[in-house]
Amino acid sequence: MEITEIKARLSIQTVLKHYGLQPDKNNMLKCPFHADDTASMKIYPQTNTFNCFGCGKNGDQIEFCTLKEGNKHKGLLKATDFVGLPPIPKPQPKPEKPTPQEQPQTPKERTEILTKIFESFRNGLNHPVSVKPKEYLKSRNLNYESLEIGYNSGQFHHRGQLSENDKQACINAGLLIPYNGSVPNANGTTYTAFAKDCIVFPLKGKTGNIVSLYGRSITNNDKSKHYYLKDRSGLYPNYPNPNTTKLILTEAIIDTASLLQMLVITAEYEILSCYGTNGLTEEHKAAIKELQRLEEIIFFFDGDKAGTEAIKKYQEELLNELPGIKLTAIETPENEDINSLSVAYDTEIFIHLLENRKDLFLLTEKVEELEREPHQEPVRTTGKLNIRNPEFITYTTEELQIIILGGINLQQLDRLRITVKISRTDTGDPLHSIRHTLDLYHSDYLEKFINKACEQLETGTNVLKRAIAELTEQIEQYRLSKIESLKEQKPQARQLSEQRYRKAINYLKAPKLMERTNSDIGRTGMIGEENNRLLMYLVFTSRLREQPLHIISLGASGTGKTYLQEKVSELIPEQEKLEITILSENAFYYFDQKELKHKLVLIEDMDGAENVLYPLRELQSKKKISKTIPIKDSKGNMKTITLKVEGPISLAGTTTKERLYEDNANRSLLVYLDNSQQHKEQIMEYQRRLSAGKVNDKEENELKEFFKDMQTVLKPIKVRNPYAELLKLPEYVFKPLRTNAHYLAVIETITFYHQFQREIKIDKITGEHFIETTLDDIEWANKLLKEVLLAKADELNQAERSFFESLKKWLAANKKTSFYAKEIREAFRMHPSKIKRYLYSLSTYNFIKITGGNRFKTGFEYEVIATDEYTTLENAVNTVLDNVLEEIKQKVSGSGGLQVVHGQNRPLNSKKDSKINAVVQ
Repeated sequence: MEITEIKARLSIQTVLKHYGLQPDKNNMLKCPFHADDTASMKIYPQTNTFNCFGCGKNGDQIEFCTLKEGNKHKGLLKATDFVGLPPIPKPQPKPEKPTPQEQPQTPKERTEILTKIFESFRNGLNHPVSVKPKEYLKSRNLNYESLEIGYNSGQFHHRGQLSENDKQACINAGLLIPYNGSVPNANGTTYTAFAKDCIVFPLKGKTGNIVSLYGRSITNNDKSKHYYLKDRSGLYPNYPNPNTTKLILTEAIIDTASLLQMLVITAEYEILSCYGTNGLTEEHKAAIKELQRLEEIIFFFDGDKAGTEAIKKYQEELLNELPGIKLTAIETPENEDINSLSVAYDTEIFIHLLENRKDLFLLTEKVEELEREPHQEPVRTTGKLNIRNPEFITYTTEELQIIILGGINLQQLDRLRITVKISRTDTGDPLHSIRHTLDLYHSDYLEKFINKACEQLETGTNVLKRAIAELTEQIEQYRLSKIESLKEQKPQARQLSEQRYRKAINYLKAPKLMERTNSDIGRTGMIGEENNRLLMYLVFTSRLREQPLHIISLGASGTGKTYLQEKVSELIPEQEKLEITILSENAFYYFDQKELKHKLVLIEDMDGAENVLYPLRELQSKKKISKTIPIKDSKGNMKTITLKVEGPISLAGTTTKERLYEDNANRSLLVYLDNSQQHKEQIMEYQRRLSAGKVNDKEENELKEFFKDMQTVLKPIKVRNPYAELLKLPEYVFKPLRTNAHYLAVIETITFYHQFQREIKIDKITGEHFIETTLDDIEWANKLLKEVLLAKADELNQAERSFFESLKKWLAANKKTSFYAKEIREAFRMHPSKIKRYLYSLSTYNFIKITGGNRFKTGFEYEVIATDEYTTLENAVNTVLDNVLEEIKQKVSGSGGLQVVHGQNRPLNSKKDSKINAVVQ
């Protein structure tokens, strides 16, 4: 009997019935050829075939018998026996549908289907049954929970998971390839899935949308391990941030994914993946050219010959296309790559490699030098320099001893003037020694000295020439190292462990951030001043933004101004603040150009900065200062140079003289200290507990370090306030232009502090990443700034206002309508000159008037004219802020609402497409 006749007469259902197997209504059953918990074998009665999606076994009815019986011969015999059984009627096959063909697809349609399918890949990776891909990712040290990764099992189009439209879209995008195979599905068409059994990464376009996919096989076979969709486009992980200054180029996508997990690196560098050693595409170059602030490109390729040659090739290309950009390369250990290093080592090795990256020009010269393999000269032993005594330095060779008397001048690097005693080591004869003062950089004079010294020492000129040449080099190295050691050691960048980083992030993500922050500031030893301390902490945090805030603490001597500033500044990392007691007139101009950039500048008393008020104002307003000075060059000629120092800075200071520093105060928030008796008692009680050893210093210090950790994880990001156009200030406020800018900046700073609780959005037009202000932020700003705005609206300064309010209370308590200066001085125990100054100011502003008395005997009698003017002013300020906020809330909660679209307000129920594409980072 022919095999074709057996196949024609034998049904697959007959075979299954014989082996006791019964498919379900979907023609699925548990595979008998491997351990199968769920039905993974599909039966196709129309064609009498089977296919297991788990173990991959497939074929016809004879192949099924062969697999069950153990070999082909026994399978054929068993099938032949089955033919004699009554055959089960074979169902009539449905007419075959034509094979779907690829059709043109718009970019929007392509993005929609790729986004939908990639989301299914991500869900598939998170499914408990996806054990193998998770084990693979673990072996590559990749965290699928924090990275944007999916897994394609090749079954996303099975069991009706895709509609016909989606299936056609997948074919158009290259996700499914139709073909006529031996195991067709119920519709008569078989598909090959793109990147089956692969970890999948999204490639993104300029707007942040998915425009293509990359798959990395997790199976060990001889087939390709890398899969890209046809017409590959997009970049991984995305287009670089427009503000990028340092860009790392990696060789592979998995290498980039490895670096993305290292927060200490992503905080300072932008990372972009090439697609192999030949994968720096024109799209990559175009994206890099758009980075207007780019300063450096760092190649981090594999440590093999292919990686080295690729760096050299791209160096030549980028030098021509990006002149002025610094090109450096990381020397990856031999036969290693980024991912293998991340598996074997901690993050510290990457920090070390980045810090020791080499300039590509130097690397090229080194490679060319190695290729030339110059003739190796015999190694000559150099002399020994003894610098134990800096005033008596000795240098000894086999033939000579040179003693430098009086040390080395560290100031003038353009000369090397020393006093030496040179003697022979093989004799103690005083005639074989010479003493002389000479400049080692004066070649003509040095040559004459060598000739003279050789005659007296009775030694060869080559011996002395070599000794002095070697001595000169070692002295130069010693001098440079000495100068470096004398430099002020600046604080190193704060490094966080993964545990500390996560703890800080969790704190910033938790609800009621402002309440918890204020409460925890109090636990660091900052007693009282709840409103001022939180406001000051936010001002200090604003140093990370492009428009920082500034703050000046005002109050009488001994009210705790410096105490407040010191305690809050202890929560800021050391390397991000500069504490100053007093400055000379030109001090600010001699900082390094970027030394003050985004720094917190703390001035203990503004009196100490009296000589630098102008450059301080310029740093506050223009965010940079410059000064042109004349200097002499090495030839004695005069020339000019310009000293430049860049900001922005956040300035904080304290003073008792508000009016004296009015120009600087106008650029700052002014906070007045709580001088109440209750606050003083709280501070004194804390001092007593501290003296008694009942304050947990360790807990306070740990909490201060934790605040510094939180400051470290905050990163610059643009803030947009969709309600800004609806906000307004009380009309009583003086200098409303600057006050309004301060008010909006405080709101934005509160939003900035909540950056880990806000959705990061992308402007489709500019590509800018930003977060948006909420009504809660405005409410907190109103709460914190009411006293500040009230002070800005008051005609009196805080000291005068405090005296006037105390005066009104005293009059009410004593049931008086008028008073004499002598009475008030005795009641308040104040200095006569201070009483006189306050009364003059109150009289000038028409808050009091003279009603009787005389200058010489009893003094003038005064009467208060305005008794409730301050209450009226206070209510007016509070009412305006509260009413504006309430109006905004009503507009937002109304049916129209507000939606921000590229800086415009538009009703939420507008029929126009007003959404902004959001990407959660």
